[in-house]
Amino acid sequence: MRKLAAFLLLIVPVICHAWWNDEWNFRKEITLDLSAAGANITGSPADVPVLIRLHLGNFGYFADTKPDGSDLRFVAGDDKTPLNFHVERYDATSNLAFVWVKAPRLAGGTATEKIYLYYGNTKAPGGADAGGTYDASQVLIYHFGAEPTATDSTAFANNASTFTAEANPASLIGAGAKFSGTTSIGTPSTASLRLLPDRGVTVSAWVRIEAPQTDAYVAELAGNNRSLSLGINGTQVFARATANGQEQASAQSAGVLVPGQWHHLAMTAAEGRVTLFVDGAEVAATPVELAEIAGTFTLGASAGGTNFLTGEVDEVQVSNVARSVEWLQAAARSQGQEAPLVVYGGDAQKEGGEVSYFAITMKNVTVDGWVVIVILAVMFVIAMLIMISKALYLGRVQKANAAFLKEFENLKGDPTALDKPEGPDSPGDAALDESGFMPHLKSEKQDKYRVSTLYRLYHHGVQEMTGRIGLKSAGARAVTNLTPQAIEAIRATMDATLVRLTQKLQAQMVVLTIAISGGPFLGLLGTVVGVMITFAAIAASGDVNVNSIAPGIAAALAATVAGLAVAIPALFGYNWLNTKIKEINADQRVFVDEFVTRVAEHYS
Repeated sequence: MRKLAAFLLLIVPVICHAWWNDEWNFRKEITLDLSAAGANITGSPADVPVLIRLHLGNFGYFADTKPDGSDLRFVAGDDKTPLNFHVERYDATSNLAFVWVKAPRLAGGTATEKIYLYYGNTKAPGGADAGGTYDASQVLIYHFGAEPTATDSTAFANNASTFTAEANPASLIGAGAKFSGTTSIGTPSTASLRLLPDRGVTVSAWVRIEAPQTDAYVAELAGNNRSLSLGINGTQVFARATANGQEQASAQSAGVLVPGQWHHLAMTAAEGRVTLFVDGAEVAATPVELAEIAGTFTLGASAGGTNFLTGEVDEVQVSNVARSVEWLQAAARSQGQEAPLVVYGGDAQKEGGEVSYFAITMKNVTVDGWVVIVILAVMFVIAMLIMISKALYLGRVQKANAAFLKEFENLKGDPTALDKPEGPDSPGDAALDESGFMPHLKSEKQDKYRVSTLYRLYHHGVQEMTGRIGLKSAGARAVTNLTPQAIEAIRATMDATLVRLTQKLQAQMVVLTIAISGGPFLGLLGTVVGVMITFAAIAASGDVNVNSIAPGIAAALAATVAGLAVAIPALFGYNWLNTKIKEINADQRVFVDEFVTRVAEHYS
């Protein structure tokens, strides 16, 4: 027994999920992938502010968070060490969020680093720390905002003093700034915002142009009759150093920018060298004699009001050190529309382990999808009620018909005997009163065959016949024979009754046909609208990897599944019920022929 238990422990995987804090109900696994298949970073950058984009495509649980996202927490892969972060934008209504996380040291090459996003604690206080998200060398960060301002997110508070650009609330990462060719943003000189030759400087920004530029500056640090500029000439990027109005050195990229697309531009200056980067890759470098520059920082133009840019800028970052190639690669490959560094994994709950795929799918269903699913659920309930009630009713009809038919077949002589009173002098063959009915016996017979359609046909046939043959008192014989025309009239009456009975048997069957044909189309409508919303959300967030697309598409397909779940049972039920109705109809038609034949034999 012990050997069997040991064997089972070996073959059954034991999954143990640590949990950082029991006050949080859910967490999401996020992988920072530096491998060649991911961000392809070979070095080991540290303290990189990584952008986490949350949207309906990769995170369907905004309803489980606090409306402002203040219950979000980020924890390192050891599930113990909290990571500093801050929220640039959190919109639970639009299912969109941009969160910056200070990543731990990343091991390049083939390695991956996991971090966890915890959420789902209504009592949690705000845990964001904008200043702590960046290291001490980061001296300026402009996320921009919906209002025309540029506020520094670092602890150095290097806020812009002039802002003539246009604020764009729907830029690459939340909001951005648009430059028209005559506008700029200016930041005054501070002790932190400067170039020291022994430390260097790094300036980076996301830029999109719609047309070639003419010696336009994206950013410039100028002071002490010196300047260091990052700009665009035509569709090529350049880094330029000047002293006393004269160009000292210039590095220009060989490749070109693609108009209409976002590009990460960066330059570093250190150790007598200016280096230029485009989308995280080094594209040019030039030697330069560096000297201290303590002055203004200008975006979209030069400090002197020339070299204006026409384009859009987002996420401007300045460090008072020269960042490594790996650091800039990690920044560029985690912030753009395609962010291969960040891979979004599954969600887990505190108790019960991993959330089921079905639960994940339903969590991602949009409001319009829920509307369609609710309508289909109502259709399903109605269809099921109709099928159940109709099946019970048809079962009772068949049972009553069988009982009546057995008694009718046992009759000998007068075929109308079942609808006549049984008098003391003439058992089994009594006459009706002048109205054609014996009310007390009619009620008795109807109680016995209350749902029998054959009895209804029989009763109406007897009514029609007895009014034509003139039956008298108990035991009397018919004094008038039925003519062929009278027999045909009896058949016509019974045929009319048969049509009405058939209509009653088929009542509400049209609802099942609506469920069969309309259910899949309603589901398809929900799916198409859900796919449209998913792609719109992806376009707004800029995250186009498969992990962001798959949950939204799966949720959209839930509406089609709901439509089929309504149509398939309704189809089977409809066919089964229709077969039963046809069987009863056949019995009714045979009975009409048999009754008319026996009447003709007995009363002709």
